[in-house]
Amino acid sequence: MRRLASIGLSALFLATPAIARVEPFPPGFRTQMISTNGARIFVRVGGHGPAIVLLHGFGETGDMWAPLAVKLVRDHMVIVPDLRGMGLSSHPAGGYDKKTQGDDVAGVLDTLKIDKVDLVTHDIGNMVGYAFAAEQPGRVTKFALLDAPVPGVGPWDEILKNPLLWHFHFGGPDMERLVKGRERIYLDRFWNEFSADPKNFDEASRQHYAALYARPGAMHSAFEQFKAFEQDAIDNRAFLAKGMLPMPVLAIGGEKSFGPMMAVVMRSAATNVREVVVPHSGHWLMEENPTATISAITEFLQ
Repeated sequence: MRRLASIGLSALFLATPAIARVEPFPPGFRTQMISTNGARIFVRVGGHGPAIVLLHGFGETGDMWAPLAVKLVRDHMVIVPDLRGMGLSSHPAGGYDKKTQGDDVAGVLDTLKIDKVDLVTHDIGNMVGYAFAAEQPGRVTKFALLDAPVPGVGPWDEILKNPLLWHFHFGGPDMERLVKGRERIYLDRFWNEFSADPKNFDEASRQHYAALYARPGAMHSAFEQFKAFEQDAIDNRAFLAKGMLPMPVLAIGGEKSFGPMMAVVMRSAATNVREVVVPHSGHWLMEENPTATISAITEFLQ
């Protein structure tokens, strides 16, 4: 998604990037498998206070959020699922449209007996989070989205023309055969091309996520996430026809990636949108500039 928008920065954090690694979640977090909506969702839960849900995207898992969880767990209950078909969650045959996965989030919260939440999302997590927030707006108090479009929302048709997004249409049995056993090669393309500096997505992180995406069924499920975009656009346009998101929204783009376009997208779907562009970063905000990214999120949630 590099350079999808011109660099007209309306917000700039001057913090020097501190390069993140895959870190363990803080002591006191527990993990559990929650069966809901035809899937088994692996969830990390820790802390007490107002609830917040963190949703990851493609190329990573809920593990990406550990540095943010360290900050939030001091005064929040932090809930971090792996999306269906990703990480340690199950690989059901279907349900990869984001409306269904929004229902996964609702099922997790119902199981944990949680009503209202703040929502922080990245990449495909943006799409799942939007579907959840649009279908159940009364359950989301604040919504922060990081550096990825939402199917059918804003200039979606123009975004699809960008050649860097070739993978949106890459899938099927032959593609799965090509990638099988070569998951690291495939994923390196995204970690390299969507970062401001590939070195910022470190080798330990690459090994960690590549091993998870090499698990049986993982790449098939990942391809299904993208295959569902056409249905997602239909569903999201139906949500838009019912009204805009009422909760405060923070639209965060990486300077060398989606940039201010993130706010353009969300102003087509929400009435109260704040824009932030994170410097020295491409798409992988939590790896490339976690200091500025975490600062923007925590300030918004306060």
